[in-house]
Amino acid sequence: RAEPKEEQLSVDLIGKNEVYGDTKHEVNVYVKVFTNSPFLVCMDLALSQEKIIDPKYLWTGPDGRDLEGQSYINVTETGKLMVMGFKESMSGAYTCTLSHKIIETTTQEETEIVEAYKFMVYAYREADHAYQVFVRFTTMHCKLKNNDLFFEALEEILNSTIAHLTCHITKSSYKCHSIRTPKHGLQHELFVSFQVDPFAPGWEEVCHKIPYDCEDVTNLRAQQATERIGKFFQQLRYILEHEAEAVPTIRYVENSFSVTPIDSCRPGFGKNHHTHQNCASCCVVCAPGTYSPNNEVTCWTCARPRVRMYGAKSC
Repeated sequence: RAEPKEEQLSVDLIGKNEVYGDTKHEVNVYVKVFTNSPFLVCMDLALSQEKIIDPKYLWTGPDGRDLEGQSYINVTETGKLMVMGFKESMSGAYTCTLSHKIIETTTQEETEIVEAYKFMVYAYREADHAYQVFVRFTTMHCKLKNNDLFFEALEEILNSTIAHLTCHITKSSYKCHSIRTPKHGLQHELFVSFQVDPFAPGWEEVCHKIPYDCEDVTNLRAQQATERIGKFFQQLRYILEHEAEAVPTIRYVENSFSVTPIDSCRPGFGKNHHTHQNCASCCVVCAPGTYSPNNEVTCWTCARPRVRMYGAKSC
C-alpha cells in the first residue's frame, strides 16, 4: 500500500513489490505488522528509466541513523531498501540520498547531482471484525414471562452453535414493542439484538498456532459464526412453521435477520480516513503524540504530547 502526499496515480509509484520515491513529495507506505515492506526505490520512476553514472545511496531511518548493516534491513546494490519483520516501532520517515554524476559529452566535465527521497512508512493491522445482529419475533403479549425464558434459551442455543469457532454472543438484549398494523391490528414483537464476538474463552490458544498475527483467523471465524447463525434462523423459521407439534406463542419474523459489521483496532492502532486515505480500512499505528488504550478505532491526542514513539497505548 502506497500513496503520494498529493493526488497522483498509484501506478506511477508502485512496481513489482516496489515503491518509487518522489523528490517533490514524501510517499506514504503501509506495511502489515510482522511482514516485509515492499522495496523502497531510491529514485523516481522517470529516473529509473535512464542510465545513471556512479550512483551512491545513503539510507537513514526514523532516528536519523544510517541503516547500512542493520540486521532487519535489506539494501540491494541498486539502492532498494526492504524493512523485514516490520513492527510498530519501525514506523516513521525513511530517507534516501542519491548522488550520481552527469558527464558532459563534449568536454567530459563531471557534475555531481544529489537528490533526496522521503518515505513515511507506517505499520498497520487489519481491523478486528465483530457483527451486530438484529432479529425480531412475534409474541402473544409484552408482559409474558415466557419472553424472558425464550430470550435466555435463544442466547444459550446460539452460543452452543458457534462455540466450536471460539466465538460467543455478547451485548445481547431485547425489547418488546406493541405495533399497530393496518391489516392485522395490534401485534407484539420482540426486538432482539446481540453481537457475534470472535474472542470467546480459548481464542488465544487458537492464535498460538499462528506464527505471527491472528486477525485473519479471528475475522474468518467471526464471519463463519455469523453465517451459521443466519442459517439457524432460516431453519428455525421452517421448524416453527412445518415441524412444530403445537403452534408456538413466539414466532420468528420472516426476513427480520440483519447483520452490521463492527470494526475495532488493537491498542496502539486506530483509523484515520483523512490522514491515511489510502489505507482507510486499516488500523494504522498511532503517530507520536497520540495513543489508543483500548479496542476502539481512534488514536487520541495526548494532553501533553510527551509520547515520541509510534504505537503508544498510553501517554
